[in-house]
Amino acid sequence: MPEHHFILVIFGASGDLAEKKLLPALNGLTGGGFLTGRFAVLGTGRTPLDDRSFRAKCAASVAPGDAALLSDRLHYQPLNPAHPDDFSALRQRLAELNAEYRAGGNILFYLAVPPSQYASIVEGLGNAGLSGEAEGTWRRIIIEKPFGRDLASARALNRQVLTHFREEQVFRIDHYLGKETVQNLLVARFANGIFEPLWNRNYIRRVEITSAESAGVGARSGYYEQAGALRDMLQNHLLQLVAVTAMEPPATADAWAVRNETLKVFQSLRPLAPAEIAANVVRGQYTASRIRGEPVAGYREEAGIGSDSRTETYVAMKFFIDNWRWNGVPFLVRTGKRLPTRVTEIVVHFRQPPHHLFRQGDASAPPSNQLVIRIQPDEGLLLKFGLKEPGAGFRVRDVGMDFHYSDLSGVRLPDAYERLLLDCIQGDATLYLRNDAVEATWAFVDPVLRAWEEPAGSRLYGYPAGTWGPEPADRLVEPAGDMWREPCRNLTADSSFCEL
Repeated sequence: MPEHHFILVIFGASGDLAEKKLLPALNGLTGGGFLTGRFAVLGTGRTPLDDRSFRAKCAASVAPGDAALLSDRLHYQPLNPAHPDDFSALRQRLAELNAEYRAGGNILFYLAVPPSQYASIVEGLGNAGLSGEAEGTWRRIIIEKPFGRDLASARALNRQVLTHFREEQVFRIDHYLGKETVQNLLVARFANGIFEPLWNRNYIRRVEITSAESAGVGARSGYYEQAGALRDMLQNHLLQLVAVTAMEPPATADAWAVRNETLKVFQSLRPLAPAEIAANVVRGQYTASRIRGEPVAGYREEAGIGSDSRTETYVAMKFFIDNWRWNGVPFLVRTGKRLPTRVTEIVVHFRQPPHHLFRQGDASAPPSNQLVIRIQPDEGLLLKFGLKEPGAGFRVRDVGMDFHYSDLSGVRLPDAYERLLLDCIQGDATLYLRNDAVEATWAFVDPVLRAWEEPAGSRLYGYPAGTWGPEPADRLVEPAGDMWREPCRNLTADSSFCEL
């Protein structure tokens, strides 16, 4: 494995993202032998820490036996993004660390800060001469979502970022794309002759994607009240899953070719006219209820939330992709908080056979075949199809053939941040978002955001915490009478875990 020499600069290093995701991911990469070169980590933030206190703070965020893997590489530099002089001090500190670690001038900047600080940090880096690349060195920047609040702000942020960095240096992260099952969907589609010929409008009836969380907003009420489910989940995570599911085969497996195909999906999303939004988009907000006998507060009763809040904690949408492959196939996506369990999955519903030879006792047709791609938890794939029940007659029973990553004994499932960090260090942008793709997703959801600002389009449905959302969302499913797949029919009363 090639060695990588670099310095990772984490803006917001004293925050939750760095503590709970980035530092454990770096430990995993180091302990797994993926990072074997000379590298250092420089944390920055407004919190007044030094190297020793930063190391002590970071030690609490990793497994007890792993603290030593990174400890000597961790450093800290106080920095206020609003103070230009702090970036001059950062440049000096990076020069010292580069000489100490012989990092070759390679620097990766990670913006683990609120979106309101993105522009000032990018400008500070550019003005301090930290974004430019000398021959034989690289400078890269990872920017967390949300990348903008709407199309106009996303375009403005892209202009600001690309003033100081080239597009090839910018890595807009969506951690869902780092999940092993999402990447495996590409392999399942394009490496198997049993799926590739069927992956189109002739054989697929509909596609649905669910991303459910059993938790409420918790300590994120300040952020969530400003974002809501549409901005927080649908515009980025769920539309990225749509793109991976619906994209055409790329000419090659390189980053540019793959991202070209995902962009085409976003450009093919049929825009929702203002008059269509109410019938095709359902938004909801969880209300007080009891879950497993325990009282659960409604969203408006959470700390930091106003009693008249109209922020959606649930959104479901039906839309179409206007291209040759998917013409007429409805795509349904839904996401929400305080649903029965934590689960993310893609469900491909295949069409029924043209003639129902084996009808059930009530004259109905057997269930249609389904391919379920479970993203989290219990990652894996499930193919559901009909077989004859034992005994006389031809009664069809739905059976499943499944694969679980947990069945691969001795194989460690890498964390999404581990995969994405390593990809960026290696310069592989395949699983990162390009500027045109970000703007295309915002262009699709912008009409919905504008409609919700109008009194006539502002209907908000309540749903009891612990249920699958507002009843009107069921009416999005086609044909009439069909239902969303219920991911957890085997959910027990004392568990929120959902097996595939």
